[in-house]
Amino acid sequence: MAPKVHIIIYTMYHHIHKLAVEVQKGLEASGVEAKIFQVPETLSEEILEKLSAPPKPDVPVITVDDLKEADGFLFGIPTRFGTMPAQLKAFLDSTGGLWASGALAGKFAGTFFSSASQHGGQETTAFTTVTYFAHHGIIYVPFGFANAHLFDNSEVIGGSAYGAGTVTNGDGSRQPSEKELAIAKNQGENFGKVVSTYAAGKNAQ
Repeated sequence: MAPKVHIIIYTMYHHIHKLAVEVQKGLEASGVEAKIFQVPETLSEEILEKLSAPPKPDVPVITVDDLKEADGFLFGIPTRFGTMPAQLKAFLDSTGGLWASGALAGKFAGTFFSSASQHGGQETTAFTTVTYFAHHGIIYVPFGFANAHLFDNSEVIGGSAYGAGTVTNGDGSRQPSEKELAIAKNQGENFGKVVSTYAAGKNAQ
């Protein structure tokens, strides 16, 4: 049976969702069963309307119990002042029962991001997310500079050693570029290979 990876996102203007679709393609190319989930929204419809937020993507809302069935997770995180948004934090804060039972220990996780600017906190968002992984005993898998586009300084390209990313502009007008999408797919492929290799070894015991 193929290992499972859940892609867990929060997305308001769909930049993260577009990256997640490419991450999913990469995971599936590596032989992993991949599914995109979104965390529950904490803002009211009234507030979302004032923010001109489009309808949410048509993907299921994740529950804490869904985490137990996956071998790994890739979290799609829009930055908020250099850390994760409240919606994602609220979800992770609700995993105390899984922490107490050690249910997520030995699973794998990675991260990808969006920010308004090139210096909008994609790396610090990774730093402040890793603490959750450490407390759960989840093994963090950084992307490294595994894609040549991350060395390209001829244009704006989101992402870092901690994972793929996109730069959206403050008004959300910039969409993920072809290079950013390619990096996201590459990250999915690499992460999938790590999870698949571990699963194969575990099943061979």
